[in-house]
Amino acid sequence: MLGLMQSQQLLISSLIEFAERHHGEGEIVSRRVEGDIHRYTYKDMAVRSRKVANALEQMDLAFSDRVATLAWNGYRHLELYFGVSGSGRVLHTLNPRLHPDQIVWIANHAEDQVLCFDMSFLPIVKAVHSRCTTIKHFIALCDADQLPADTGIPGLQSYEAWLGAQSSTYAWPSFDENSASSMCYTSGTTGNPKAALYSHRSTMLHALAGALPDALSMSARDCVLPVVPMFHVNAWGLPYSAAMTGAKLVFPGPAMDGKSIFELIETEKVSFAAGVPTVWQMMLGHMQAGGLRFSTLKRTVIGGSACPPAMITAFNDVYGVEVLHAWGMTEMSPLGTVCTLKNKHLTLDSAEKMKVRLKQGRGVFGVDMKIIDDEGKELPWDGKSYGDLLVKGPWVISEYFKGEGSAPLVNGWFPTGDVATIDPDGYMQITDRSKDVIKSGGEWISSIDVENIAMAHPAVAMAACIGMKHPKWDERPIIAVVKKPGAEVTRDELVAFYDGKTAKWQIPDDVVFVEAIPLGGTGKMQKTKLREMLKDYQLPTV
Repeated sequence: MLGLMQSQQLLISSLIEFAERHHGEGEIVSRRVEGDIHRYTYKDMAVRSRKVANALEQMDLAFSDRVATLAWNGYRHLELYFGVSGSGRVLHTLNPRLHPDQIVWIANHAEDQVLCFDMSFLPIVKAVHSRCTTIKHFIALCDADQLPADTGIPGLQSYEAWLGAQSSTYAWPSFDENSASSMCYTSGTTGNPKAALYSHRSTMLHALAGALPDALSMSARDCVLPVVPMFHVNAWGLPYSAAMTGAKLVFPGPAMDGKSIFELIETEKVSFAAGVPTVWQMMLGHMQAGGLRFSTLKRTVIGGSACPPAMITAFNDVYGVEVLHAWGMTEMSPLGTVCTLKNKHLTLDSAEKMKVRLKQGRGVFGVDMKIIDDEGKELPWDGKSYGDLLVKGPWVISEYFKGEGSAPLVNGWFPTGDVATIDPDGYMQITDRSKDVIKSGGEWISSIDVENIAMAHPAVAMAACIGMKHPKWDERPIIAVVKKPGAEVTRDELVAFYDGKTAKWQIPDDVVFVEAIPLGGTGKMQKTKLREMLKDYQLPTV
């Protein structure tokens, strides 16, 4: 017997309809590429999203055709989020930090039909447009008077002129909620990038779960700053959860330096911000140099890579901002776990509480996880057993777009490529990427743990641990370090800094000082490139 409930498809268009009807006055603030601040409401955004849909209809795009964006976080990008997916097309967010050759490969692989881009990225588009064989329409996200006279890009239109010719009346179509809504390519650290193809259903369920109190806890009382780019896994779903809850949205545009981010937080009274550790590192450096304090920021979610303990301590103890450690993947839409504390942890002393906060957190409802050994046997949740982390859920991919790469599922579970432990309370902790784990004399050394200790040193701006071949121990860790401007620390001083903080056999054998550690398009350290940089390095002989 079936339940006697109304049947309604879970579609992204329902978010913008709900936002317009129930909190249309809610504010959306954007720092624009033009340099000024733009303000409008959810109602304004809904009107312009319908114009986007009408403009796409005029282009005679087929259902599920891909519309690409090359854009910063801003109101025009947000309109495309809803106008493209709501009309039944697929939003494809391109990462402008990738090499132009990769952008060309991805656009052709996705078979993008339209490219909408911020003027910051005009040089990129001029360099690649002739090689993007499927793109028929180019739209510059600007006013008509800001469009250069001769760009060499055929048929280039300004976004405002494109929308200005359209009616604001549009009936959002109804279709199968399992239809594709958006796509995002992995960063392609090994081989060509692969695309996760999200559905309307998966996006809606992810938005609901992300807004839960023990996840990102979003509400109409929040002012949210997504520093995480909208081209990086749909800004972790924050634009969708914000439209669902009515939270005020603040977009930073291209100004991602510490000073600009801090000023935006203070000016717009941001209560909740989200980004990767490298962004917050720049902002904390700016604040410390100027003796600055937050007046409204209450919490920040940090993901993309492990958050160093020193950063958690600075936010929590110095500035009174709660840090929510989170973890996920492009293949997971991306939210998997958030480190919100249980009641039993609130009364712990600061040292014990920090041990919990350093973990990536508990699974959000909708995501199940387990760890397995090399033979595929499930390991216990005892906080000690290390194993390969597998996940499943309604917003986890079943396969990659066009079947690229090997079939990802193992008996219905997606192998994340991470090595982790899970404790009896369900808190998961990433100890390494499976390809980055260091095995020394048959024992595992977590590169993340080694990095976190180095990052606690006052002279260290960034640190990356990699394993180097060793004739006796198979591998031994070394640490590559970028020093803070004006700071000095020697190799011996840094090695001595590890004393008493970890087992002696886990202390790195050497310190290599570098000008910069290579970062990928999403801000993660690229250890493959670091290894290439150090290919001629030799471990010191004892």
